[in-house]
Amino acid sequence: MKISDILSTGKVTVSCELFPPKHGSGLAGAQNVVRLTAALRPSFISVTYGAGGGTSELTVDLADETQKQGIPALAHLTCVSSDRKTIKEELLKFKERNIENILALRGDIPDGQPFPTDAQYHHACDLMKEIQNAGGFCIGGACYPEGHPEAESHDKDIESLKIKVDCGCSFLTTQMFFDNNILYNFLYRLLHHKIDVPVIAGIMPVINGQQIARICKISGTVLPPRFRAIVDKFSHNSAAMNQAGIAYATEQIIDLVANDVRNIHIYTMNKPDIAGKIMENLSEIFK
Repeated sequence: MKISDILSTGKVTVSCELFPPKHGSGLAGAQNVVRLTAALRPSFISVTYGAGGGTSELTVDLADETQKQGIPALAHLTCVSSDRKTIKEELLKFKERNIENILALRGDIPDGQPFPTDAQYHHACDLMKEIQNAGGFCIGGACYPEGHPEAESHDKDIESLKIKVDCGCSFLTTQMFFDNNILYNFLYRLLHHKIDVPVIAGIMPVINGQQIARICKISGTVLPPRFRAIVDKFSHNSAAMNQAGIAYATEQIIDLVANDVRNIHIYTMNKPDIAGKIMENLSEIFK
């Protein structure tokens, strides 16, 4: 089932994200994570794509396993380190496995390295054009409520999103954020620029203080004072941080749904038990 159809129902949707094991290790364990996550019956499960395509085959395998569990899969695909031949081969693999939903991303450039001078794809929209030309896929894209770290300005960032939509992107998934007002302002700016595709709000339940510091540094995400106090207070107590992170994510989602944000994406970090607790907390809200 295409994700654009899932998002068009008007009902609250909740999806989860998984990542493949590194270097091909632990595939059986990752497949078990898929099964446990699928048992929560999310609207769909997205599967990430390793830097430079390092886990590309595993992305296909886990997306295939997701669909065998009766859950639509959203396979990530990055292009910065790929040539057109490689991308066409990847798209063929997706079609062979009946994977029809793709999150098209440029991909990250390794720290300290310049943008490849011989890159055949410079932006995610270049990849979206390639996917659209292949036909039969539902294409999603990423967006940054606080602005892409490499964008010249917020307006330039919004202009880039408009180009993505014009190139075939039918929905957007946000980078994690911890202040809902940032998302509400972002959604207003999208509408002002006549970008009206569904936006899926990305929520990360923080259960590891050191991990979130690293992620925020990479993504440019800002921790609001209220949440920073939680991390400072509980990061040295794993059980307390776990409980506080789940509670904060739950409160975020309640506020989002109350304000008519109907599409929620949980960055589960391969922890179905965390997603399960959040979904249990919100069982009536997600009906």
